[in-house]
Amino acid sequence: MFQKPDNKLSRRNLLKLGTTGAFALIGSALLNPSSLFGKPPVALAQDKHDIHHAMKEQLHEGMKHGYVPSTEVTEGFKAAQHALTAFDYGKVSKLPDGRTLREYEITAFETNVEIAKGIKFPGWTFNGTIPGPTIRCTEGDVLRVKFTNGTMHPHSIHFHGMHPTNMDGLEAVPSGDSFIYEFEAKPAGMHVYHCHVAPLARHIHKGLYGNFIIDPKKPRTAAKEFNMLMNGYDLDLDGENEIYTVNGYAFAYQQEPIKVKAGELVRIYLSNLTEFDLINSFHLHANFFNYYATGADPEARPAYTDTIMQCQGERGILEIVFPSPGRYMFHAHQSEFAELGWMGFFIAE
Repeated sequence: MFQKPDNKLSRRNLLKLGTTGAFALIGSALLNPSSLFGKPPVALAQDKHDIHHAMKEQLHEGMKHGYVPSTEVTEGFKAAQHALTAFDYGKVSKLPDGRTLREYEITAFETNVEIAKGIKFPGWTFNGTIPGPTIRCTEGDVLRVKFTNGTMHPHSIHFHGMHPTNMDGLEAVPSGDSFIYEFEAKPAGMHVYHCHVAPLARHIHKGLYGNFIIDPKKPRTAAKEFNMLMNGYDLDLDGENEIYTVNGYAFAYQQEPIKVKAGELVRIYLSNLTEFDLINSFHLHANFFNYYATGADPEARPAYTDTIMQCQGERGILEIVFPSPGRYMFHAHQSEFAELGWMGFFIAE
């Protein structure tokens, strides 16, 4: 009976190596133009064997001091910082019946996306970033989204929420073609959008997803607002993620913590589009928050907690007040995820 070798380049082996050494190893061994992917099976197996031994040799040193975030302002880091507060409200006009029309243009194309210092992922993207733009509107608005497929593969956009079935994104848009999705935005709440072409695991994992916020007609209480999307990256195509991030770049908010004011209301629009893992999670240190699952009812009784879990496609709204100045860590409560990129800090001033 065939047994899988125990020297595979798994996320658990990367954890043993330590994050700093692991990211360097991934960058040099997997995503380099002359990397493992360009070699025949025998060479691939030999390189993985060598990598396994390198991991063992660096075990002690790799975990000695833990992960030290990069201080380099890379393109991937800047993209994650931008995604934190970037909300796309579209091109706004009025329809004859008085309703608000919001128009968006989204193009799918293939590009290498930086997901950690020195590591680029061969992504399928909406408008060139992972995650794609955060679409935002108000309940009752009419959305008109022109989707153009600029890749070599069929793609679509499936919006969560309520809309006619012919706008559901189940029909693939061929390479080079365009399609206009048009529907009334409802219900209010925190939603997501993603490609819905088979094989779903690959189309979603490659980066075709984003957040979709429908504000209620009665505005929520004023707050400092942030956008966060949790995801993972399978770098060696074995169905197991090696890097986890919020907004696409590992440790972005540990490298540069998110600044807030003590006593002010902070609102986070949080979603999970992690493929190949059943759940992801959000844990806040030294504080609690109110969690509104899906966020569809602003008057709903929230869960009051410091940790929530989300399966793929699940989302919700967190409302936090930091009681005093200080440094508040947040991360996935799966230790593997946290140590492989999904960790950050709020600094309350």
